[in-house]
Amino acid sequence: MLGGVCKNPQVDIDSPAVAELVADVAAAVSRRVAAVSDEVYEVILREIPELHDDKSVLTLLVSSVHSNVGTCLQIMQHQIDLSAVQAPTASLEYARRRAQRGTPLTALLRAYRLGHTRFSDWLLKELAQQTRDAQMITAATLSMSKIVAGYVDQTSEEIVAAYTRERENWLRNRSTARAARIRDLLSGGRINVRATEATLGYGLRQYHVGVVCWSGDAVAAADNITRLEHAISHVAGKAGCYGDPVFLPRDVSSAWAWLPLGIRDTFDAAGASVAGVDGDIHFAFGDAAKGASGFRLTHRQAVAAQAVALAAGSAPPRAVTFSEVAPVAMMLGSPDLLQAWVLSTLAGLAADDELHARLRETLLAFLQSGGSYKATAERLMLHKNTVQYRIRKAEEGLGRPLGENRHDVELALRASHWLGSSVRSP
Repeated sequence: MLGGVCKNPQVDIDSPAVAELVADVAAAVSRRVAAVSDEVYEVILREIPELHDDKSVLTLLVSSVHSNVGTCLQIMQHQIDLSAVQAPTASLEYARRRAQRGTPLTALLRAYRLGHTRFSDWLLKELAQQTRDAQMITAATLSMSKIVAGYVDQTSEEIVAAYTRERENWLRNRSTARAARIRDLLSGGRINVRATEATLGYGLRQYHVGVVCWSGDAVAAADNITRLEHAISHVAGKAGCYGDPVFLPRDVSSAWAWLPLGIRDTFDAAGASVAGVDGDIHFAFGDAAKGASGFRLTHRQAVAAQAVALAAGSAPPRAVTFSEVAPVAMMLGSPDLLQAWVLSTLAGLAADDELHARLRETLLAFLQSGGSYKATAERLMLHKNTVQYRIRKAEEGLGRPLGENRHDVELALRASHWLGSSVRSP
């Protein structure tokens, strides 16, 4: 076995003769270290697309491969104790650079596995050139396998530690920088667009849709922020966004986000399905808006839409758009005046019970369909006579003909629909 090495009683892998043979093999391969390193490098890039990058990072990968190959050969050639060996500086820096760029750690570890395999091939081929003695070949193979596996295992642990530390620091610093840039953007002051785009990794000279995303759970889960970020990514994917959204956590249960639309100046909230997202997660969307000023505007709209969704005090809808609630959102600044106005406009129709709720629903659909009994019946899946009856009863509740202040009634009905009991008669 090559992992936990099983010693054959007739094969002593620690004998001086075996150590000398291993040293000879390492010395011979060392004379071709450039070719070995090049081959390992090419295999890694061919097999792991995630490691393709710009020239500076690829140069660092070359140095990392060359350092690892050279170090491992020196260990075998000079019988250096593994406990005295540390991962090459270039390898640790490469791991840190990969952490900064968000490369999966699995890709780095796979590179070491591929390098291990190809490097071992070179050793075994050279071993076959050094001796024909089957017993010595077996002993040297086991010895070299033990050394290479031990080196890769030890170096991988250092790489993982360096990657993890850098990733945590990078995310913390990037999050702080992104939050500062977004605050500057939302404040409306002068900004450096290019620098802001670089920090956010997001183009400002396009159309955006602002989103507020929050969890409705009374007790915040430990992984809420991750769930919210996945939810935003899901909606962005369904909406066919041009790139990654900007995501900014606000607290343990809510976040702000911006979806990139490119040159598309419309956003279909219904098409950006929330199906497949955890049922306790809710969304409020602004309208599509362009540029840095649009970045601010659509965000303010999303925040206002969320305020409407939360104002009723009952279970909020899964998703609400500013265009649905714009007039109501703008009236929320004076809740006492709003309630008084809704009650005076709807009169008896504002009663907070099931009967009047059906009448309000039917009347609102009737007004939104241009006063068509047929269209209202189709929309609510009711008989036309039922619609006519409910409209008549609704007019009785209003205490006056519907035509007298039709627009005020429709607006008051929309406020009642979205704000619930907070604007109705007890």
